[in-house]
Amino acid sequence: MSVLAIQPAPFFASKNRAFWNLQLAGWGGAFLLRAVIAFANDQPFDLLALILVTTITGFSISCILSVIYRQLINRQPIVTWGVTALVLMIAVIFHTSIDAWVQGIYYGAARETSFAQRFIGLSYIPLTLLGGWSALYYAINYFLTVEQQADRLERLEAQTTAAQLAMLRYQLNPHFLFNTLNSISTLVLLKQTEPANAMLTRLSSFLRHTLIMEPGSQVTLSQEVETLNLYLDIERMRFEERLRTHFDIEETALSAILPSMLLQPLVENAVKYAVSPQEEGARIALTAKVIGDRLRMTVEDTGPGMDVPVQHDLLDYAAQADRIRAAQGAAGESGRPVSTGVGLANIRNRLIQAYGASHIFDTRSEPGGGFTVVIEIPFTPQDETASAPARSSQATGNSRADTASVPDAPRSGTADNVIDLNPQRTIGTSA
Repeated sequence: MSVLAIQPAPFFASKNRAFWNLQLAGWGGAFLLRAVIAFANDQPFDLLALILVTTITGFSISCILSVIYRQLINRQPIVTWGVTALVLMIAVIFHTSIDAWVQGIYYGAARETSFAQRFIGLSYIPLTLLGGWSALYYAINYFLTVEQQADRLERLEAQTTAAQLAMLRYQLNPHFLFNTLNSISTLVLLKQTEPANAMLTRLSSFLRHTLIMEPGSQVTLSQEVETLNLYLDIERMRFEERLRTHFDIEETALSAILPSMLLQPLVENAVKYAVSPQEEGARIALTAKVIGDRLRMTVEDTGPGMDVPVQHDLLDYAAQADRIRAAQGAAGESGRPVSTGVGLANIRNRLIQAYGASHIFDTRSEPGGGFTVVIEIPFTPQDETASAPARSSQATGNSRADTASVPDAPRSGTADNVIDLNPQRTIGTSA
């Protein structure tokens, strides 16, 4: 599972190196500032030696403080700030004492001042320098801690999103597997080994195709149609003429990028709730076209529709479907399947994960029958260098597909943008 690596600011990629760079730059700047002030006030040149000694003293004390602060920074706030104030006070007293002693040696008898007077007069310089250094040390470390926590949270959110997408992707409908394996078992019992082997081979190809893709991966619409080909090849062996399909896809839409296995659950729902319960079967149509900077895909069927009101939240479908089943059982109509909406909720959640609010997911069911799902997402075309092989593979994999815009029309190959997934034989009239 791919995750986002923590990316600290480049300067702090190595905290140890950044510390010494800041140490040298900070204390070097303090030395230059005091030297400039000394020269601006016509001080003798040898005063630089005194300034250098006090700067080295401050540099050394700050290195010791860094070791102490590193042990305090992760403690309780009262311990951190209490001990920091105490240690800082001791450091200032020590630094000021050294400054007062060095100045006493430098000026000698030129100035009639006592050690206490020099100590009081010089204390503000170490207090300012070490106090500012301490504040900067804690500020930088807290900033780095917050940045690492934010990066860790981002990484965890990415892992959570990937896990959610994996869970949604791997919710393969058990009814599909059960029905397919049951059909294979029946064919074997009837000693129809050739159809059984063909169905098993197609099931294997479909499962291999769906499982090799990473969760959350994206494919072109052309590749998604190839997945639908594999799935419908299996279902056609079960339903034969009852399953009628018609795909009308614009050429520009074939290169659109979308989440993998986005349309297959919708077609599977149509097979389960439109084709399976009706003796005459049903017609499933997929339309895809580019409208401005949006890709609109429509999956519709001519089944009985849905009894559950589609304007309700999809996550409430299961409870409503239970009530409908109970009513059907009381009326003796228990044979008709009722959609729980789980597959639709799955698709909606995947769209939310992938596009947030920048998508449309709409469902419609007419009173006279039929069910339509409309998905609209941002149109992101694949690069020409990457999309060309996909289109070539699609053309090869669907050489047996009908290219006419009407399912019952003769195969003339005049409309390359229409992909009909019916086999090369007349299978009745469209509903």
